[in-house]
Amino acid sequence: ATVVDELCLLQSCTADGLTHIAACTQANTGSILIGRPSLGAWALYGLGNETEDLPGFIVLADVSNEPPGGPTNWGTGFMPAAFQGTRLAQGPQPILNINPSTDIGPARQRGELAFVQRLNKRYAEARPDDNVLEARIAAYELAFRMQAKAPQVVDLAHETEETERLYGLDQEHTAANGRNCLLARRLLERGVRFVQIYMGAGSQWDAHSDLAGNHTKFCRESDKPIAGFIKDLKRRGLLNDTLVIWGGEFGRTPMSESGTGRDHNPYGYTMFFAGGGVKPGIAFGQTDELGLYAIENKVHLHDIHATILHLLGLDHEQLTFPHNGRDERLTETEGQVIRGMLA
Repeated sequence: ATVVDELCLLQSCTADGLTHIAACTQANTGSILIGRPSLGAWALYGLGNETEDLPGFIVLADVSNEPPGGPTNWGTGFMPAAFQGTRLAQGPQPILNINPSTDIGPARQRGELAFVQRLNKRYAEARPDDNVLEARIAAYELAFRMQAKAPQVVDLAHETEETERLYGLDQEHTAANGRNCLLARRLLERGVRFVQIYMGAGSQWDAHSDLAGNHTKFCRESDKPIAGFIKDLKRRGLLNDTLVIWGGEFGRTPMSESGTGRDHNPYGYTMFFAGGGVKPGIAFGQTDELGLYAIENKVHLHDIHATILHLLGLDHEQLTFPHNGRDERLTETEGQVIRGMLA
């Protein structure tokens, strides 16, 4: 509520997936079928990375569970594997094994890596279409460079107590999401192109019973970190250049299920956007009087994806990747930019 004037509420979203895996896959890749590149991969492919010392697409989650569909949600499908998201671990050491062994000096480690890379490249010369191997070779080099930069990024020790309180790191129920939001800000400041945060990963919002208890718990865990993130971006002058998107794979039905729960509803639900070229403080679109179907300014996920790419400076019809004789795109053969939500 404290940042609502920064938000653009998109209240007429629709999608095709009725189950979690299909819906999460479509929310992230544009299709209910597994095998297509994720939104983050398209962004990295279209815009490139701004830093050589960190991955350009990073995924964070509040728990170890994977969301429905797993790594497909940040995968590359038919694109080169180098564009996939890198998931960090939970807790105070999100990048595992980042520090080299104390008995191996930089020169020895550099020599070992060079030897491994020579073997990899010799193997790759006979397999020019193996993009997974190419990504592995690039990952070795990136991991070596990350040893110098990444520990500083994930070390929150130099953040002020006021900033930690802003994100909710001082409270047990908001600490995990708050840490991820603060880490996201630090990653964005250092040139990471696309950061994706899962709050309640593993369908924990799936309130088929006791909706009030379920949503109260997860709203309490996520509300303050989200607000803190938006406030921190704004006061640092980053919000205008950062597109913040919040939403799930679908909404819930207005009618009850099992007495106290609600079922899946992809026919009319809400997401919000902030910063990055959207109109602040507006509500766009509307559902019917029951909240079941979108009826005014109805938009599909293809439209939402087209708009996200537009806000990133990309044309969804021109951003294509050749696959099986066809120029594929995130929005497949559909999608219109939602002009009414643009600043």
